[in-house]
Amino acid sequence: MTKLLQIGELAKHCGVSTDTLRFYEKSGLLAPSARTEGGYRLYADDAISQVMFILRGKEMGLSLDEIHELSDIREEATLHTCAEVKGITQRRLNEVSEKIAALERVKHALTRLNAACCGMDDDDATHCSILETLADSEDSNSCC
Repeated sequence: MTKLLQIGELAKHCGVSTDTLRFYEKSGLLAPSARTEGGYRLYADDAISQVMFILRGKEMGLSLDEIHELSDIREEATLHTCAEVKGITQRRLNEVSEKIAALERVKHALTRLNAACCGMDDDDATHCSILETLADSEDSNSCC
């Protein structure tokens, strides 16, 4: 017979808060097996596996929508292909790669901007090269 866990027990076992579990339930990622007469949520012990699936997906940077999609595929795996699953993770990988490239461009620009300023004296910032560079950039890329 399957042991039923109260929300607090499930939360403790998975290392999350009860609010997190309620959020997962509200998002459709986790469903309680039953409720007590007092309205407390009860979860089958396979809910542990589902919560851990969600947490590992989050660790991988997947969105809750992507985790939901993968969870649905997992529930009906015989109706889906590995290519579908890989497509979801490949899209996310591409997004992450694009973000990393954008952050590298920002890092490079900030490194150059920072290197242009000595920033070592206590003079006021009237002639700060960083402020001047940012002001010049605004003038040359005016949107109006």
